[in-house]
Amino acid sequence: MTVIFALILGPLALLTFCFGVELMVGLRRLPERAAVRAADARAVIIVPAHDEESIIGATLANLKQVAGSAQILVVADNCRDGTAKIATNMGVEVIERNDPARRGKGFALDFARQRLRADPPGVAIVIDADCTAAEGSIEKLAACCAASGRPCQATYILDPVPGGSPALQLSTFAFYVKNVVRQRALQRLAGRVQLLGTGMAFPWALFERLELATANIVEDLEMGIELARAGHPPLAVEDAVISSSPASQKDTLEQRRRWEGGYLESAARWAPRIIGRSLLRGDLRGLWAALDLLIPPLALLVLLDVAALAIGIAAHWLAGAPIWPAEILAATLAFAGIALGVAWASGGSRFVSAGALVRVPLYVAWKLPLYLGLARHGAPKQWLRTSREQAADSKAD
Repeated sequence: MTVIFALILGPLALLTFCFGVELMVGLRRLPERAAVRAADARAVIIVPAHDEESIIGATLANLKQVAGSAQILVVADNCRDGTAKIATNMGVEVIERNDPARRGKGFALDFARQRLRADPPGVAIVIDADCTAAEGSIEKLAACCAASGRPCQATYILDPVPGGSPALQLSTFAFYVKNVVRQRALQRLAGRVQLLGTGMAFPWALFERLELATANIVEDLEMGIELARAGHPPLAVEDAVISSSPASQKDTLEQRRRWEGGYLESAARWAPRIIGRSLLRGDLRGLWAALDLLIPPLALLVLLDVAALAIGIAAHWLAGAPIWPAEILAATLAFAGIALGVAWASGGSRFVSAGALVRVPLYVAWKLPLYLGLARHGAPKQWLRTSREQAADSKAD
């Protein structure tokens, strides 16, 4: 029985410990990347857009202000509204794609790539239609990509919603933990980061060879894994910042259902391969990247830890099972909780108030139906764009 409980609780304890380590390692900002002259980094910003007439004008106004010398190319993908017309009136290049049977950002990016092949840029940058870029971010991203010859990932955050519901605040905080704190740690510990779908820059030589024409709902994650396996690990550019407004509480849950379901499936498929390859090569950095991939989303990690602890304690009291596996898991959970509190105090407090932070159990309960649905039905297989609602709407949720 001891071996059984150790095998059940051991992996959770390991992943929880790794989560805590990443939070502590990721507290400090990454060093600023050395820049190169803008002329050395001719870039094209690709903006895939599907029925985005309500926001595309504001997005393009921002990009035109911060793009520098970079060209902007909008892909109006299967649009039934005025997205293409608005983008054209903004003075940027627009290409329209109509293929309802092949929907998803990957197909839109592939369509843009075909257009650019006649006169390819040095760097291709992907910015989602609901995102804005901070001043200087495009130039820093393009320069780092050109100088390193590696795919580069900007910092991607959700705008804080101080008056939002606790669930929405905790969701934006979890986003910050995953996309900022843990990305910093992954860069330091594994020498690479995950691609996040927006704020991605690719040298054209790599972009040309990517498998883009796919409806995979986590194509960015798998793209980064494939690039790392091929010897082109993505590089973090923290000083380049991309942001977007969070969806309403209802739409946030739908977004997480799609993304987390796809993430968990990809992690289960890829992590064992990366672990095996890393062990054979004695590659400790690759091993850490695989462990990072296996760490569940924050709410699910807490849910699994608490459930495993409850089972372990019950088995000890009712059947005399050894208590030490549960004690180890409890210790790692406490360490991760302390690290999470330090991460909140070191930058995360702008995303979630102290009052909302202590409601983590309610946040976990809010996401419980999501995980039950994934357990019953698996991850969604088709791409579906979340409706665009103003962040202010979410305050009433």
